Amino acid sequence: MAPKPFPAAPGDMGRRVAKRRDELGLTREEVAARAGMATSYLRFIEEQSTAAPGPGTLGTLAAVLDTTVTALSGGEADLPPGRRGRASPHARLVELSPGECWSRLDGHGVGRVAVTTPGREAILPVNYSVVDRSVVFRTAPGSGPAEVVGTEVVFEVDHVDEALSQGWSVLVRGLARRVEDPEAVRYLAQRVYSGPWPGDDDRVMWVRIEAGAISGRRIDVP
Repeated sequence: MAPKPFPAAPGDMGRRVAKRRDELGLTREEVAARAGMATSYLRFIEEQSTAAPGPGTLGTLAAVLDTTVTALSGGEADLPPGRRGRASPHARLVELSPGECWSRLDGHGVGRVAVTTPGREAILPVNYSVVDRSVVFRTAPGSGPAEVVGTEVVFEVDHVDEALSQGWSVLVRGLARRVEDPEAVRYLAQRVYSGPWPGDDDRVMWVRIEAGAISGRRIDVP
């Protein structure tokens, strides 16, 4: 049995409609007229995350936009990142300010930490939180992520917007330390917003990455 695709995130369908319309150089009024719908309804579809047009409406829009219902509704969402979007001819890379970097980090909960020890190099995913402008995660003693303690590490988070062919990435460089003081552990436990997805049973080791440097870039499409 083929795996079910992930459901589209709220608003993705509307953004796909708007993106495809822009690719064809059509105005909202032109598409609405060809589809036989009010311009205000097309605006609602494109801009409101709660919009849920029926199969008939989607089929009409797909025909007008020379695409498929599957493409508009996100049926290709199980493809690997980067396989659905198309690069904009006017896209450019923009450096993120430190404040923007922290804001984007704080809005996510899964990142990757680079582990480099004698005989081992790996990039491992972890569930993390941002607390007082440091990256915090829990892991099991003796695990791969635990090996970063006492070393300078690189931590990375990124996001890809397939609907708009945009994205960003942020890198944090700093020293990873184990947090053992009971008061410090209690302080972190009260402030984290993302816990280990595999479970809490043996992930009792707290690690804090103290940011020495932070940088990031985003793809800007005018």
